[in-house]
Amino acid sequence: MAEAATLKLTAPVVLVGMMGAGKTAVGGAVAAQLGVPFIDSDHEIEQAANAKIAEIFERDGEAFFRDRETEVLARLLGGVPAILSTGGGAFLAERNRALIAEKGVSVWLDAELELLWSRVRHKSTRPLLLTDNPKATLAEIYAQRVPVYAKAALHVKAAPELSIDQMASRVIAALRAHPGLMAES
Repeated sequence: MAEAATLKLTAPVVLVGMMGAGKTAVGGAVAAQLGVPFIDSDHEIEQAANAKIAEIFERDGEAFFRDRETEVLARLLGGVPAILSTGGGAFLAERNRALIAEKGVSVWLDAELELLWSRVRHKSTRPLLLTDNPKATLAEIYAQRVPVYAKAALHVKAAPELSIDQMASRVIAALRAHPGLMAES
């Protein structure tokens, strides 16, 4: 989308949603099309801790991880306008939603359960799915989280037939429609 290159992002955009919704892949494509940095908050946490997310969960517990997640999110939101990808649980915390609303705009990548399952079922890097029945666990997490994700400022519906670039175009269209978020450069 060549026309997107003439637009300037005025605040950070934070992609939220379930694991497997495409926050990292779509976020990278959106950032490339808009010519802004792409930052994955989970990657930033891993770098700061010098450990993988699964290791942090196992070694220090989820509460410790969530505190580090908030610290990293606050730091990233204080930087230049960028596309931020968050872990699936980041938006669940009221403190994180408040930070995002104050300093940026949240975008929910809304994917149906079956699409999510098709994307995460063969991955061993999802600590919350290391259960006896990972699909049932995913369904339970989905049911709990969707009402919270629905609080995001913008919603972009995912579909299995859409490519990463098509999803990125949908996100950019939503960003353009949000008042004051994008300016002509």
